Amino acid sequence: MQHLKFLFLFLAVTFGVQNSYAQPIRFKTSSVSYADKDAKGKWNEWSEFVDANVLITLDAKKNLITVNSSEVQSFKIKAYGEIVDNDEVNIVPFDCFDNKFSNCNILIITKKKENNRMQFYINYNEVKFVYNIYNVK
Repeated sequence: MQHLKFLFLFLAVTFGVQNSYAQPIRFKTSSVSYADKDAKGKWNEWSEFVDANVLITLDAKKNLITVNSSEVQSFKIKAYGEIVDNDEVNIVPFDCFDNKFSNCNILIITKKKENNRMQFYINYNEVKFVYNIYNVK
């Protein structure tokens, strides 16, 4: 029993220290595209990408994703999805709701076979957005 108490204390301290030093991850965008549904409920083709210089911040400590576009969008992370990592892609999913309490899914995708190109998806029921992104040091 004494060993279990020690193990629990050790894990609590270890994870607590790691969490306290977690830094937000910042991405810059280079372009954005969107797709919406037609009258029959089928997805239209993605729009042409247009230039977009936007800062995206992922703060896991606060469970918050912020897209600093002309109208700041905040997404509260409700759940962290299961990461998919294979030879072609790395997908990090988030189940979120925005600052208007609309549910959405956010994906950060790294396309390994495309020179590790990164994309940031915001998926709603009727519209979805994709940003081409890169890490900010």
